[in-house]
Amino acid sequence: MGTAYLRKPVMPKQKDREISLALQGGGAHGAFTWGVLDRLIEEPGLTIKAITATSAGATNAVAFAAGLAQGGEDGAKASLERYWRTISEKGAPFSAFSWSNSPFAALPFGPFQAAMAFTSIASPYEFNPFDINPLRDALDEAIDFEAVHAAPIDLFLSATNVETGRVKVFQDGEISRDAVLASACLPQTFRAVEINGSAYWDGGYMGNPSLFPLIYAKAPRDVLLVLLNPISRLGVPRRVPEIMDRLNEISFNASLIGELRAIAFVQKLLDDGMLKEPLVKKYRRLTIHAIRGGQVLRDLSLQTKYDTSWTFLTHLRDKGRAEAERWLGSCSKYLGTGDSSVDLQKEFLHD
Repeated sequence: MGTAYLRKPVMPKQKDREISLALQGGGAHGAFTWGVLDRLIEEPGLTIKAITATSAGATNAVAFAAGLAQGGEDGAKASLERYWRTISEKGAPFSAFSWSNSPFAALPFGPFQAAMAFTSIASPYEFNPFDINPLRDALDEAIDFEAVHAAPIDLFLSATNVETGRVKVFQDGEISRDAVLASACLPQTFRAVEINGSAYWDGGYMGNPSLFPLIYAKAPRDVLLVLLNPISRLGVPRRVPEIMDRLNEISFNASLIGELRAIAFVQKLLDDGMLKEPLVKKYRRLTIHAIRGGQVLRDLSLQTKYDTSWTFLTHLRDKGRAEAERWLGSCSKYLGTGDSSVDLQKEFLHD
């Protein structure tokens, strides 16, 4: 970043403000991203041209795209609300199962703790023989995937190939209900999603979200990260739930930090003039911006990622709207200037 980060931005014309979004996964915390999208849609002269997303981010992406195709900006807002209302009605993954007959019924555990304990000794192939999945039902009810394909936006949805351990990015005609389910498939809770002979788990393990598709696509170079997991957290966790929460955060941030490190390295080479023609033409500069939902939500536990009550979801939506409003007021001036509004080295890479 260097001095480029410190330059005073030159305001572009509003009509030129096109952005790409990178949406993290995070279960019910994805309602925060709903709020961010809801506010960005309203901003005059700002156009979302591409979205790369994982898990809950992928569900927001297809809801946004379907609504955009069906009714423009108003349609996108309505589609997002319809999707999250459906999620609230269908309930969290564990709500579909009865734990009253489980070995943990007599123990002083809540439903979430019982579910976590149960999934540590039984796989979804054993405790969910009928493959019940509330997310599948919600997608069937709320999302028109033909409309998703017709939307004037590029989508890139990440999943993890179970056998190869590599990231799979679904795009264009590959995007389907099953692709979204694959991107959001937590292996402790759901069976791997099979698509064209390959099995997939949650994309968060290998791309949360994947940024490289934006480098190779003709997508806007201004990339707005919408983060749901805190990168840093002070203090060493000592209780089991705290340890599990922090492990979850670190695991689902690892792939993103790796990509940001690579982007920062390449941009430093470009800034320092160390890449010469024709090699320099092979690299594409991305300017990075961020809405740090992980910091806003850092006091919420892992358990709340399964809370699909409407009161909680709309509370997160309102927080997302507020953070998007704050970002628009302080950082949107960098869009179209060639400068990032965050210092990658300082904020994401340095210890």
